[in-house]
Amino acid sequence: MPFYRDHIVPRLVGFACGSSSLAGIRARTAAGLDGQLLEIGFGSGTNVPHYPAEVTRVLAVEPSATAWKMAAARISAASMPIEQVGLDGQSIPLEDASCDTALCTFSLCTIPDPEAALAEVRRVLRPGGRFHLLEHGLAPDARVAAFQRRFDPIERRIADGCHLSRDPLALLQSGGFTLDDVEQKYGAGPKAWFYLTRASAVRS
Repeated sequence: MPFYRDHIVPRLVGFACGSSSLAGIRARTAAGLDGQLLEIGFGSGTNVPHYPAEVTRVLAVEPSATAWKMAAARISAASMPIEQVGLDGQSIPLEDASCDTALCTFSLCTIPDPEAALAEVRRVLRPGGRFHLLEHGLAPDARVAAFQRRFDPIERRIADGCHLSRDPLALLQSGGFTLDDVEQKYGAGPKAWFYLTRASAVRS
């Protein structure tokens, strides 16, 4: 269903993930970013208002033309240049160690091969560079987690590949990042979709 995938899903994601109830945790996720920033899953630019002043340039990876168009006003209002540099987080067309920091919010759940995407983020980050992440994922409550695993095949069909039961922290650690700040909690919404993980990690 190309029309649904290309035009409806980006708007649904923009609505669900752009909720004002997530503004605070988005701001905490962006805190501490600086220099040349790689953002994978840029979407409709929901993070732009939260970029710290220390960010000098944003290199955005975003596969959806609809989401990029939706981001136009935020990009125009940004205090730093924002450039779309790629379509696929699993293959980022940037030089090794070319970025100071990296950001990903509500995108690792959808990327088909998250391990490949994290390997690319690690490659593109300079040694010691920071990666900040905000994701929904596998809940600690057994009943919620069981529902997430059962519902995952349906979720992937209706949300263009989104997984409910991925573990963001496990992916970060296995991807060669050292965690240094983690916040996990249920957000405002159904528990299966709103067990949130905010983390910052260092490229080791």
